[in-house]
Amino acid sequence: MATSQVTDGTFQSDVIDSGKLTLVDFWAEWCGPCKALGPKLEELSDELGEKVNIVKINVDENRDTPQKYGVRGIPTMILFKNGEVVDQIVGNHPKEAIAELIQNNA
Repeated sequence: MATSQVTDGTFQSDVIDSGKLTLVDFWAEWCGPCKALGPKLEELSDELGEKVNIVKINVDENRDTPQKYGVRGIPTMILFKNGEVVDQIVGNHPKEAIAELIQNNA
C-alpha cells in the first residue's frame, strides 16, 4: 500500500472526512530531508496500512493546506484522527520514531 498524493482540493475528503487515522507528509521536490524520508514512509505504509493512511502533499503546488496548519518547515508530518490534529513532528525522523507516533495514536 503505497503513499498517495493529496492536494488542497482533495484534503478535506482524503484526510479530514476519511474517518481513518492519517499521517500527512508536507514535502517539496527540492527538499533533501523530504526525499530521504520518502522511502521510510513507503515502508510504514506497507507495514501499517491497515492502521493508518499515509499521504503526501507538495507544499509548492498546494499552498492553502500548509498555511492552514501552520507548516513552517519541511518535512513536517501531521497526524489526523477523526479529522482533528492529534500529533505533529518536524524533520527526517527514524522510521521507528514515526511508527511509535502512529502506534501511540492508533
